[in-house]
Amino acid sequence: MTPSTAERPQMPIEDFEDLVAVAPAHVRLEFVDGRIRTKDPLSVEDFEELERRAPETVRLEYINGKLEVKAMPDGNHRSIYMWLLRQFLLQRPDLDLTPESGVKAEAYRKGRARTDAALVFVDHFVGHGEWSDTDGILMALEITSHDRDTNQRDRIDKPVGYAEADIPVYLLIDRDNNTIAVYSEPKDGRYQQTPSYPWGAVIDIPSPVNITLNTEKLKDYAD
Repeated sequence: MTPSTAERPQMPIEDFEDLVAVAPAHVRLEFVDGRIRTKDPLSVEDFEELERRAPETVRLEYINGKLEVKAMPDGNHRSIYMWLLRQFLLQRPDLDLTPESGVKAEAYRKGRARTDAALVFVDHFVGHGEWSDTDGILMALEITSHDRDTNQRDRIDKPVGYAEADIPVYLLIDRDNNTIAVYSEPKDGRYQQTPSYPWGAVIDIPSPVNITLNTEKLKDYAD
């Protein structure tokens, strides 16, 4: 992680002020050391109301009992997603790699995670609201962003949240380390298999995904 990444705040102060302006009266927010926090415990219901009111420039998550801000994707992030989308369309045309999917993660569906994408059968999300149960989600995808909370969020909290929700596979494209981690076989709130591969490797994504990724192209997106 570069020094500039470590110092980057979760969100601009202007976005925080806009969020405060629309927050429910009983949800008290504060901005401490570049991070957003709640002064009081936040329920799932309060989070969902806050998220509904948030400005379009602010993407919120509720992970491990904490309010989190998901970084807006940059150009390389978007390009990596499009590359992955093409691979899945070629190998599994029966599936949708649906971007920006809100899912009810963690034990008892108490978390609210906004995946970079969720892999499902075609039209699975028809009729769903903002936050979907994880039943029927075959894989969650995250592509790290260059913000100082990505380590806790993508490498620590989300593997637990997705495993607790029994998502069969979690694919993490790690732009800090130029690696791909493939989490699979969730059991008792943990993924039993967590191999990591360098960009350029040929990777078999296990069942129920069942595709092979030649990741040489990812080297074009190193930054």
